[in-house]
Amino acid sequence: MSISDLFDSGFKKRNESHFASIVRVAMADGVITDDEKAFLIRLANNLAISEMDYKAILKDYSSHPINPPVSYESRLERLYDLVRMIHVDTITGEPELLLLKKISVGLGFHAVNIKYIIDKALTLVRNGADLDDFVDQIKNMNR
Repeated sequence: MSISDLFDSGFKKRNESHFASIVRVAMADGVITDDEKAFLIRLANNLAISEMDYKAILKDYSSHPINPPVSYESRLERLYDLVRMIHVDTITGEPELLLLKKISVGLGFHAVNIKYIIDKALTLVRNGADLDDFVDQIKNMNR
């Protein structure tokens, strides 16, 4: 096995774990709506997840661990995807928010600040922030 095979394998696993986390959020209310499905398909394409892996993850999303990225910027990008799924979901109840908080802590955000971070993230997405604006605004919260 070459070093590039190892890198590709690790990259693939991280993407699958990230995708599974978002599927967890989508399934918090027990249903994947048409809007959620469209978002999941776009995300799977962006993360280079094959159709076969997509179906396998949808079937058994809970078997994938949360795999936190090392860089703060990558954690923010994953948080953005998670919050967008919450926003797409028409039922944004307590189960989804609790799951979002747990996954966010698993991604490496501090539990002490998680409510503040999630509230800010939800507000930004609700107001139409794109990824670049989202990352900038969250980074600037701590200044």
